[in-house]
Amino acid sequence: MLRRLSLRDFVIVTQLEVELGAGFTALTGETGAGKSILIDALQLALGSRGDAGVVREGAAKADITAEFDLPEALATRLAPWLEEAGFEVDPGAPLMLRRVVDAQGKSRAWINGAPATVSQLRELGEHLVDIHGQHAWQSLTRADAVRALVDAQAGVDTAALQQAWAARRDAQRRLDDARSRQADLERERERLQWQIGELDKLSPQPDEWDTLNAEHQRLSHGQAILDAARLAVDAVSEADDSAESLTSRAIDALEDVASVEPHLANALEVLRDAQAQLQDAAHSLNSALHHTELDPDRLAELDGRMSAWMSLSRRYRRQPVELPELLQGWKAELAELDAATDLDALERDAARAHQAWLTVARAVSKQRAQAAPALAEAVTAAMQELGMAGGRFEVALTAQAEPQAFGLESVEFLVAGHAGSTPRPLGKVASGGELSRLALAIAVTTTQRTADADQVGTLIFDEIDSGVGGAVADTVGRLMQRLGHGRQVLAVTHLAQVAACAHQHLLVAKSLQGGQTTSDIRPVSAEPRVAEVARMLGGAVSDTSLAHARAMLEAAHLQDAQDREAPVSASASTKPRRRKEAA
Repeated sequence: MLRRLSLRDFVIVTQLEVELGAGFTALTGETGAGKSILIDALQLALGSRGDAGVVREGAAKADITAEFDLPEALATRLAPWLEEAGFEVDPGAPLMLRRVVDAQGKSRAWINGAPATVSQLRELGEHLVDIHGQHAWQSLTRADAVRALVDAQAGVDTAALQQAWAARRDAQRRLDDARSRQADLERERERLQWQIGELDKLSPQPDEWDTLNAEHQRLSHGQAILDAARLAVDAVSEADDSAESLTSRAIDALEDVASVEPHLANALEVLRDAQAQLQDAAHSLNSALHHTELDPDRLAELDGRMSAWMSLSRRYRRQPVELPELLQGWKAELAELDAATDLDALERDAARAHQAWLTVARAVSKQRAQAAPALAEAVTAAMQELGMAGGRFEVALTAQAEPQAFGLESVEFLVAGHAGSTPRPLGKVASGGELSRLALAIAVTTTQRTADADQVGTLIFDEIDSGVGGAVADTVGRLMQRLGHGRQVLAVTHLAQVAACAHQHLLVAKSLQGGQTTSDIRPVSAEPRVAEVARMLGGAVSDTSLAHARAMLEAAHLQDAQDREAPVSASASTKPRRRKEAA
């Protein structure tokens, strides 16, 4: 339930905070007073599109906050979504949605004080509020909107249907592509096979190129390595005047006097260390001489293999080190082409995907076929109370010649405005009043069924009673009053009969303050409410209109009390009777 709505610098509202209660609330006021501002602000808080035009002239930003009390069932259902999205969840605490739009049109949003995206506001809002505008009938002429409404009543899992359709579409596209490109794919397959054959002859291995280079370097410089190692060995240890022999002489010369002169002892120690290092160097050099071989055959073999690598790298314009990866990539492409040219396998995949979609689509068709008569009966019953006695409402399910993303059948609303007439598509009903009443009948019926299923908690009617009057207006008021027994209902209305049935009455007034037009909303009761209902009856308030207004309010209050005492009988005409499953 929407508990509180706060507005700051929104359109012509400077600052406003509205407390809302349970039941049915009517929002009224003079034409142009800004009755729909409250609804527009709420829609902005629920993620609708906002721009700089919503900011009050001269203000820096518009700020809207909506506070909701969640029933336990709805709170339980929303808790996983809120936690997964990273928003704080406090059981029993209100849910806070906030939206700010600045004068440059930039928007920011919060959920329970944490930054949120507008799409997250919109997704959350779908679980909180259901809004029906005065042009609601227009959406009922669109096939997608009609189908969505019926599917919602039938409890159809449209996500599963769309997923199955996407899988079917993708499998069929792969098959169609393979059929149309069969010749091209075969040529591409042959090209890849030839290229793979060439590289397979070389069989390049990962890291092999670096290994070949290192070995080639050693063999191609073998003689130079031997010459350098021999010269070094001679200089270090084998020549008569080698470094090791000279160091040994110096050590012998110092050993007799080192005990007398401490400084010489230090020099002696350094020479002994140098002698040890020279011996190590000589050992390493001799090892190199014994292990370095001149192998012209192996060098020629390496030259040939490296030449083959370089030849293929130039042909395919890749670095030699990239050849192993190139070969694996070609093999993967060939595997994909083999699969793409296997028409039998693709046909089997397409057939399986079609069958999977068909299974889901048939289940959806069954749900629609069960829901359509019950919905038609309920809307027909509501029409009788809305000045369309004898009228009939039908939900037509027409089988499609070809499979469609939405299932096996199209859905259309047909209406007969009076007894004896043939039902026609809703969009072809000529009377604007009839269209409004039909939209109201459908909205009341579907929202009543949704309320029974414990779905959206707040229902809003924004001048949906436009074009309605007389006895029908009384019925509209009673219908909204009955809806308010089980959920929160907010209606922007110009009908006194509807306003008189409200459990709470909010009055919108426009005034000029400091040279600027501003709008204000305040609750009215007792005599101020009587005066507002009297104004709505005829404009000029007189003793007669005041008496009429009091009578209407008293009658509505009495009817409300009776309905609460006997809710089943009072609302029987707007609730669909259950059909047997066997039917």
